[in-house]
Amino acid sequence: MKKRLVLSTLILLLAISCAFGQDVRYNFDKDTNFSKFKTYKWVILKDAPTANDLVTKQLKDAVDAELATKGLTKMDDDTANLFIGYQAGVGQEKQFTSFSSDWGYGGGSYRGGWYGPGGGMTTGSTSTIYVGQLVLDMYDSANRDLVWRGVASKTLDSKAKPDKQQKNLAKAVKKLLKNYPPAVKS
Repeated sequence: MKKRLVLSTLILLLAISCAFGQDVRYNFDKDTNFSKFKTYKWVILKDAPTANDLVTKQLKDAVDAELATKGLTKMDDDTANLFIGYQAGVGQEKQFTSFSSDWGYGGGSYRGGWYGPGGGMTTGSTSTIYVGQLVLDMYDSANRDLVWRGVASKTLDSKAKPDKQQKNLAKAVKKLLKNYPPAVKS
């Protein structure tokens, strides 16, 4: 009887730990008016670790679906209000140490397209991306400032079956964007 109680308790604890396995955190610029953001564009963060093409597509589809429920529209041009990029730790511990405001399109001044020749601005920032971790960044396109960052742990597992991977990713994105846009506090 005692062994059954111990075994039942262990199974219950395991089930609870699996249910709360994903850890989701976010941070944002409290001075940003998030109600002005109506459109967004996906960008590639220079030198940021990413997942394979299939996981990237699944991630973007999940984020696109969640942002649509929040009234945001995806665009493919630079007139979008938000630029969104991501980083992922899928193999081993990754470290992202800087990003460039030219988003990998070349640096310099605006000349009727993205950027012409010249020096882009690179901002130093060190953050460690752990295995299975997803980081979603949102930048105000007007001044290219980071305005929102969400981090979901225990999200990406390259050893899991494809259905499980997609389910975990969709669940993490839903949890990650649950409090987006951040509530306005008076």
